[in-house]
Formats: sequence, structure tokens, C-alpha cells
Amino acid sequence: MTAVRQDAWSPDDDLILAEVTLRHIREGSTQLAAFEEVGERIGRTSAACGFRWNSCVRKRYEDAIQIAKQQRQKRNYMKKQTYVAAPHVSSIAIIDTEERTYKNEPVTEESLSIDTVIRFLRQWKGTYQELTRQIKTLERDLRDKDEELFTLREQNQKLSLEVNNAQTDYRAVNDDYKTLIQIMDRARRLTVLTEEDEAKPRFKMDANGNLERIE
Repeated sequence: MTAVRQDAWSPDDDLILAEVTLRHIREGSTQLAAFEEVGERIGRTSAACGFRWNSCVRKRYEDAIQIAKQQRQKRNYMKKQTYVAAPHVSSIAIIDTEERTYKNEPVTEESLSIDTVIRFLRQWKGTYQELTRQIKTLERDLRDKDEELFTLREQNQKLSLEVNNAQTDYRAVNDDYKTLIQIMDRARRLTVLTEEDEAKPRFKMDANGNLERIE
């Protein structure tokens, strides 16, 4: 039976990660914020959530991601129209909005602040640490497998030696058995010949020249 790791991701965890991340993409938020929200909900770090999303879950939701980006682009376009219609918005803000809309980037206060950069760097630092941890785990598992393989090879050599010794002993016993059978057969034949000789009548000659039977 295969052991289940205690930190393994369940299908429900993956579903929560996908739903929250797609919602943040659709609403023009960042994936970093999505990973933090998921981490709080399922009791994991945002780095672990980001690693899971990029390495596994994202591949299963490519179509949904494209739809979410289209919805985000539509939202950004509506925001652009709002900016243009508002008389108090500066020309710099309008230009920045148009540029971000063209690049399919969300226009939020968060995206214009240094905090986003810091969170991004922290996220990738956490992702790197998570990847490093998994690599160390794999290396440890590999060392354990190497040690197990070495032990199995030693046991195989020991068993092979025992088998060879057993085969040698068997041949010696078999030769002794054949020799014993030959000795017993020879003794049996000698016994039969001796009994036949004893069964024959024997005679001797008396003083008068007559033969008399010896009992």
C-alpha cells in the first residue's frame, strides 16, 4: 500500500486554488493576492500555493484562464472609458490606462505601488524556498533508495553464496549416496554367493575309500 503524504494536495484544495486564482485574474487583481487568500483558507503558505498553481493546476485550466483574461480586459476597457469621461482625471492617468489596457494589465492602485514589487519578490522567494525544499526531499529519498539498493545487493550476494554452497554439498552427498548404494549392492551379491556355496553338499573319503557326506 502506497503511503499518503500528510502535506499532499487534495482535489478540493486544487479546486479552491483554481477558483480563487481565476476570480482574481477576472477581477483584475494579482495572482499573489490569490495565493495569499488560498493559503489562509487551506492552511498553507502563499509560496506553496504559487508553486502548486504553476507546476500542476494551471495546466488544467488554460481555457478558463483565457476566458478570465478576456473578462478582465473588458473590465479594464470599461475603466478606461470611465477615466476618459471623468474631467478630474489627468492626461497621464488616461495614457497609463490606455497603455495597460493594450497590454492586458489590470489598472489598480496596488499595481502602481512598490508594495506589489515587494510582494512579488517575496512570492518568488517563497517559491524558490519551496522548490529547494522539494529538491532536498527528492535527494533524501534518492539516498534512501541507493542505500536500500546497496543492502539488497549485499543480500543477493550472500544468498548466491549460500546457494552455491548448498549445491556443492548436494553433489557431495549425492556422490556418497551412489557410493553407498554400490557397496550395499556388492555386499548383497557376496551374501548370495556365500549362501549358494553353503547349500551345496560336501563329501569326504573314509579309510576304506568310500565317500561320505559331510553335514
